[in-house]
Amino acid sequence: MERKTKIQHSYGQASKVYDAQMTWARLYCKIVWGFQDTAYAPELLRWLPDSFGGKMLDVPVGTGVLTEKKYAHMKNAQIVCLDYSNEMMEIARSRFRSAGIENVSFQQGDVGYLPFRNESFDIILSMNGFHAFPAKEAAFYETRRVLKKGGSFIGCFYISGETKRTDFFVRHLYVPKGWFTPPFLTKTELSEKLRSLYGGYELYNIGSIAYFKCIRQQ
Repeated sequence: MERKTKIQHSYGQASKVYDAQMTWARLYCKIVWGFQDTAYAPELLRWLPDSFGGKMLDVPVGTGVLTEKKYAHMKNAQIVCLDYSNEMMEIARSRFRSAGIENVSFQQGDVGYLPFRNESFDIILSMNGFHAFPAKEAAFYETRRVLKKGGSFIGCFYISGETKRTDFFVRHLYVPKGWFTPPFLTKTELSEKLRSLYGGYELYNIGSIAYFKCIRQQ
């Protein structure tokens, strides 16, 4: 399958189920992920100061279901929302508009070929994206490339080897449906990857969801 086709399949399929999964978060997370709700989200979003006044890239923005309340408090930030799925972005755009969030812009694009200059952003936020990205190495390279020195890369995604139940669902449902795209990192492999790219980082996990904050050193 060609790269463009893989991306369209992955994001197109995900857009059909993502918002529903997050809406049914408590039951969904308990059955598939083994924890009661999306507890990792507030833990991760606390790394975004309400007073932040710089430029931030949210990739992939998805439907905005996890970031809406946070962005409502970040009134001084310049937030660029990028996603390959126009369907997801339309949901996010409508959601943010209804919440009165005006300091956001939207752009369709591929995380493997980000349409921005080197060191364009003070913060890169990537929630629940890397497990869907077909070209993960390119995604790691590109998110670092557009991040300023001293800037923060904050994200979360599925890691394998932590919860057998979740690994089963991913292997037998998420991958065949095209919602997730292998290969998947273990926590140890993710730790090594973040260390090699950023040096300093914090890394935690709740079940099979890893969440982290990295600072670009050079």
